Amino acid sequence: MQTDSSFTFVLFGGTGDLSMRKILPALFEAHRAGGMLADSGKIVAVARHAADRVEYLQWVNEHVKPHVSKNGVDEAAWTSFLARIEFVKIDLGNPEDFVQLRDAVRDLPGIRVFYLATGPSLFVPICHALASVGLNENARIVLEKPLGYDLKSSNAINDAVGEIFAEEQIYRIDHYLGKEPVQNLLALRFGNALFEPLWRREWVESIQITIAEELGVEARGDFYDNTGALRDMVQNHLLQLLSIVAMEPPHSMDSDSVRDEKLRVLRALKPIDPNEIGKVAVRGQYHAGGIRGTPVPGYVTEPGVKPDSTTETFVALKVEIENWRWAGVPFFLRTGKRLADRVAEIVVNFRPVPHSALGVSALRAGANRLVIRLQPNETIRLYCLAKQPGEGMNLASVHLDLAFDQFFREGQMEAYQRLLLDVINGRLALFVRRDEQEAAWRWVEPILNEWTASRKPPKPYAAGTWGPAAASAMLAQHGTCWLEEEN
Repeated sequence: MQTDSSFTFVLFGGTGDLSMRKILPALFEAHRAGGMLADSGKIVAVARHAADRVEYLQWVNEHVKPHVSKNGVDEAAWTSFLARIEFVKIDLGNPEDFVQLRDAVRDLPGIRVFYLATGPSLFVPICHALASVGLNENARIVLEKPLGYDLKSSNAINDAVGEIFAEEQIYRIDHYLGKEPVQNLLALRFGNALFEPLWRREWVESIQITIAEELGVEARGDFYDNTGALRDMVQNHLLQLLSIVAMEPPHSMDSDSVRDEKLRVLRALKPIDPNEIGKVAVRGQYHAGGIRGTPVPGYVTEPGVKPDSTTETFVALKVEIENWRWAGVPFFLRTGKRLADRVAEIVVNFRPVPHSALGVSALRAGANRLVIRLQPNETIRLYCLAKQPGEGMNLASVHLDLAFDQFFREGQMEAYQRLLLDVINGRLALFVRRDEQEAAWRWVEPILNEWTASRKPPKPYAAGTWGPAAASAMLAQHGTCWLEEEN
């Protein structure tokens, strides 16, 4: 992916955890690869926790280096990368400080990208301050999640930002959309005659989408206790993945064609009946337990969490899409913290053959499935049945692998690297449009409201397990189970 696009990348929250672990490492990898970033491109970090550029670069050396280049850091590339970085010390709460930022970037080349790696409460003040010094022209702005607490607050932020930046200037980032297997899911469906005819209710029995984390809330207890898993993961990541899986073929891969089809899926989600929430939605909260033999505390004893908190750390949902392609096919969504493994995957279970002369194994559910693994190792695996060697017609499950790191010699591009290059080059297809976000909030809000009104506590689960038993029972009612339970 070559580019001649000159740019000035302004990173708000330049000393924050996201900048250190994801954004700056992604920019370094693009720089190290050569040709992905214009030689004239500059990075301007904005923060108030460093005194000057020298101190900031020391901070970067200490906190960014551990997250780059698994095979070691190329020191020459690292030195030339640091030469791209400038630093501006300002107080984001003081609009007058933005004059210093304007002066620092005034003569720098190319499109300006403003990445807001800050809390959402600062999005609107930063945008107003940028406009006050004329920095909203010839610019793109990247907004990290969460964008609001509910539909009303999300609309308030979008309205305020939309007064300053046009919709085509706004990049609402969801890093799961930048992952290689998600891109390959589109290639598999729309580039091959094999899958698309099967990608419908006649041939698909159910679909599971899981994002599981071994980690707890870490140092984010204050934030997470006012957010919860439904807002933090379902409203954005899981519903975005669902829309990619279920969308109709777009007429092209341009940004609005793709996002139009995703929006149609979100608008076709069957509304959740408040009286049925207990049957189709499970919320849980982890208690003390163990992760790979190491004891870990319960959620309510984590720093920043209220001792009587009823915030959910686990959600499982049964979702239906009311359209011709997917009517009657259950989509099971699941996410949680302190689960048994760190994994993100999409499991497409195809229907068994209608009649088999080969024995009952050919009729069992899950005999044919596609597993798209997003993390930790990015692979696509197609399961089917084959005859075991030897006497008799004994069938066994076998799989075909697309392991990207083995098949393609060139290294994989990390999600943030791909998305940051898309921002610099003005490609919007992998970013969330405002109407998509609104449709997701409209669907999620009745669940949030019912959970708040009912005052029922989340179901407990021990850290290191796969969540409350009710999540498994929900699938059992449909004659299926989560993938790890079958194995």
